[in-house]
Amino acid sequence: MALIEVHSLTYTYPGADRPTLVDISFEVSEGEFIVLTGPSGCGKSTLCRCLNGLIPHSYGGEFKGKVIVDGLNTLEHPVYVLAQKVGLVFQTPENQLFCSTVEKEIAFGLENLGLPRDEILKRIDEALELMDIKHIRYSSPEELSGGEQQKVAIAACLAMKPKVLVLDEPTAHLDPLSAFRLLKTLEKLNQELNIAILLVEHRLDMVVESADRVMVMHEGKIIVDAPPQQAFTKDIVREIGVGIPKVVKLYTELKSAGLSLGRPPLTPEHLARELEVFLRR
Repeated sequence: MALIEVHSLTYTYPGADRPTLVDISFEVSEGEFIVLTGPSGCGKSTLCRCLNGLIPHSYGGEFKGKVIVDGLNTLEHPVYVLAQKVGLVFQTPENQLFCSTVEKEIAFGLENLGLPRDEILKRIDEALELMDIKHIRYSSPEELSGGEQQKVAIAACLAMKPKVLVLDEPTAHLDPLSAFRLLKTLEKLNQELNIAILLVEHRLDMVVESADRVMVMHEGKIIVDAPPQQAFTKDIVREIGVGIPKVVKLYTELKSAGLSLGRPPLTPEHLARELEVFLRR
């Protein structure tokens, strides 16, 4: 059974004259790494909020269709229950952090669940270890860099033991090196914990190799849902302004120039190997 099932989801914010999400259906399976992308304003963040019940419970509006999270209908269960299934990390981490220390931040959700003290401490230790932030355990989140704040927000989610981690443009405010390190951490979590990842991201060059699937949104709809080699070679993806990974763009241009290359590459190394094969012919 899929961890997340979205069936014919249409959602309209209170007071809006048209829906932000239109007839969306897809599934997320255990251990999948999915990249969600698309032009600004196409509904990506709204979709993320639907996956752990923030929409409609905290936003209201008109909600049609169904979202099932690990067997639970989001309309029928509160956010604190769904948060144990789907961890959501926002684009701006300081909006999600409000405790005086990193340790207290990670403990907050666990304390609200009423877990025993020993279990809380155990989960804090595990989350700090997973995110490699033991050295900032007693630091104030306000004193941390953007990359460290994102790691704390992710650690707080991981402590809840979710099966799916949803991240809404977590690298948006990070420099390239910090972004690369964070994305590699997500890849590690996906591989070592078998936790499903749904990542909203525009820096596609950095993450495309990790993705099992790429979902592209446009005007509230999912217009492409395919493996990355297929998704980024579709004309519609270029036409709506998605930043195609440079290596895929170069591959497409080379094929248009008459070079008979094989499968679309996802990294410069893959493209170099394809060119070596072509030159040996």
